[in-house]
Amino acid sequence: MLGSTHGTFTTDLRARVVACGEAPPVVVHGVTAAPGDVDVSGRPLHAPVPDLDRFFRPESVAVIGASDTEGRPNTGITRQLLAWAERVGARLVPVHPTRASVFGIDCVPSVGALTEPVDLAVLLVADPLPVIEELAETKVRFAVAFASGFAETGETGAAAQERLAAAVRRSGLRLLGPNTNLNAFEHFRDDLEGPAVALITQSGHQGRPVFTLQELGVRLSHWAPTGNEADLETADFLSYFAGRPEVGAIACYVEGLKDGRSFLLAADRAARHGVPVVAVKVGRTETGARTAASHTGKLTGADRVVDAAMRQYGVIRVDGLDQLQDTSALLARARRPQADGVVVYSISGGTGAHFADLATAAGLELPALHQAKQDELHQWIPEYLNVANPVDNGGHPVGDWRGRKIIDAILADPSVGVLICPITGPFPPMSDKLAQDLVDAAEATDKLVCVVWGSPVGTEAAYRETLLGSSRVATFRTFSNCIGAVKAYLDHHRFTASYRSPFDEAPRTPSPSLRKAQALVRPGRRLSEHAAKQLLRAYGIRVPREQLVTSAAAAVRAAGLVGYPVVMKASGAQLAHKTELGLVKVGLTSASQVRDAYRELTDIARFEGIDLDGVLVCQMVGRGVEMVVGVTHDELFGPTVTVGLGGVLVEVLNDTAVRVPPFGEHEARSMLGELRGRALLDGVRGAPPADVDALVEVVLRVQRMALELDGDLAELDINPLMVLPRGQGAVALDALAVCR
Repeated sequence: MLGSTHGTFTTDLRARVVACGEAPPVVVHGVTAAPGDVDVSGRPLHAPVPDLDRFFRPESVAVIGASDTEGRPNTGITRQLLAWAERVGARLVPVHPTRASVFGIDCVPSVGALTEPVDLAVLLVADPLPVIEELAETKVRFAVAFASGFAETGETGAAAQERLAAAVRRSGLRLLGPNTNLNAFEHFRDDLEGPAVALITQSGHQGRPVFTLQELGVRLSHWAPTGNEADLETADFLSYFAGRPEVGAIACYVEGLKDGRSFLLAADRAARHGVPVVAVKVGRTETGARTAASHTGKLTGADRVVDAAMRQYGVIRVDGLDQLQDTSALLARARRPQADGVVVYSISGGTGAHFADLATAAGLELPALHQAKQDELHQWIPEYLNVANPVDNGGHPVGDWRGRKIIDAILADPSVGVLICPITGPFPPMSDKLAQDLVDAAEATDKLVCVVWGSPVGTEAAYRETLLGSSRVATFRTFSNCIGAVKAYLDHHRFTASYRSPFDEAPRTPSPSLRKAQALVRPGRRLSEHAAKQLLRAYGIRVPREQLVTSAAAAVRAAGLVGYPVVMKASGAQLAHKTELGLVKVGLTSASQVRDAYRELTDIARFEGIDLDGVLVCQMVGRGVEMVVGVTHDELFGPTVTVGLGGVLVEVLNDTAVRVPPFGEHEARSMLGELRGRALLDGVRGAPPADVDALVEVVLRVQRMALELDGDLAELDINPLMVLPRGQGAVALDALAVCR
């Protein structure tokens, strides 16, 4: 197998390799990557990690445009920055050309007049560009620009933002914004303990639900409002937070990614550190994507590709802000699971059955408790009630000493990693006693205890004081949020336990196939089937025996060499779908049939006005499973690889899976597992099992081709790829390639 056929890509940081030589170094945020740290195309293999310590906890802060005139926006911002600077122990230096002081602090008239080193400059000006150029002389490390009117407004604003970004690159400082806000300087509670949630948002208001988790006892450590990301972007903060010891989970609200490659490198760093990343990524629909682009001026990317990329690197994608807060809070605070089994425990059989149905449908494992455990539970629960899982206690046992005994017995089962108790509504004193027993049991175990408090009121003491007062019980308000968070928790720990970064195996040097393939590339043109198959041959992908001919006599000679029966197909760069035009003839068994077919194919092409480079006389391959393997170029992530059910109905079936390179054999096999028609590869209705190993081999070879020819190959479509019975391989019967 091509176990080392991985590679990497980017849309912004691209250093092309035009010959089979060593990849040159690249520069990322001023840091040069050595050849050993880049892939076959010269692109970095590790996330650059900016040192943001002095951004979040500076020793000195300069406020450009500071004000203390009541009623002015700058005054409110200056006041908030003063309070924040005091909390973090920073000196605040107001800068204003006409004021002697602001809030009793002496003013500096200009940036050039700053006499002490400044870690962070906050720009309260309408046009930050001139100030950035001044700051370059003062060696300021970080700046924040609140001003709007940049890429979010259209082409003119985008051009202004590019000028700003260029000035930042020249200056050597790092910029947050423009079009950002004060969220980084909020008041974070310092009386909460345990692992914290770090928050990254492109829209400040959308982070409010997560920020208010502090009022429910969940610690927050940082908030990065990235705005338009002219410089510092989501990936920078993701990389930084992944290495912070106090961060237990990272919650993100993403409207658009500045650079897909940078995001994946950052997600890879988080996965290596075992830090869960939970993200809302808007743009699932065309309307959502269009709105996001108008807000932040970013590329949203094809949503299906975004989904695949996030899954590959363990990013947990959720849809709602309530899911973002619940899932990130659980993942930040819960300890590593000791088992995957989930037990549902309730005081109502109906509640337990309902919850169990939803949990099972979501993919949670609800194992039946062993008979010995059921017998133990029946010491305290009437015999006529079900205790296999879900466990129904009937209500009365929770009101006395038996309630805690039942919970402890369930948690003692080695197959149980999570206990979930849905309390659909307050029913004192039962619900109060049950809540307290669950909290006490959670304090005595390393296993996860979850409660769903279903009351719409939320003012009950059992909820506000008992459950929310516990740092060990994970409390939810809805069934769906609880189930989603628990599944994300179990999935995350399974993922990180076996995570092996594909970037570690990415090829550093081009394969011998690259030189052969480059000779076949025709910039800006679509290749004929014959030329596309030559490209496949260069990468070791099997194609039928075939010859390209330009006369009926040559066709007859070719058929004799290829071996009857044969397939004949018109070949030309203009031809994308030959079957619909009658330009494919199958099962020809004689010279006369071959001569007739040649004349018919060329006559049809002439009538349709299609230029041919010839007619293909092909080996007729035995029956198998028709698949499609292809490459497309995503404007955000670069090359993507697709595999699915193929043939003439590929668009109708739409049964495909997509991945973003780099990925290895395990991921290629996972792609097959996502297909609705996966059973066809195992053999159905008497058909033999297909050669799945050969199919995986083709996927990996196509990936290698996509990576090495990223700048040259816009699209590749192998359809059908005939996957023969096990041990017989896979053959590319047709191929289409479009060069960039």
